[in-house]
Amino acid sequence: MNGYRAVARAMATGGGLALLSACATPRMHSQDELNTASLACGLTYGELIQDAEAKKLLILFREAPPPAKRACVYQWARKQHMKLVVIDSIKFPEE
Repeated sequence: MNGYRAVARAMATGGGLALLSACATPRMHSQDELNTASLACGLTYGELIQDAEAKKLLILFREAPPPAKRACVYQWARKQHMKLVVIDSIKFPEE
């Protein structure tokens, strides 16, 4: 019976850790970290934004980002416990 309790205790502890990791709170990333992620995904400086009021949201600010770049940013955001918001219907004035 003691072996069973040890296994049950280990499973309960492991399950609790899994639940805690699933609810991880995102932190505020520096502009350098966001720029590094941008460049790694083929974007340019300033196209990834994180608002201090909504730390859980990562904003991709680019007109019609290609699916591959969007997927890359999505994967990075997910690893950081963030939700990706894409603002792609922007029309920049032509100069």
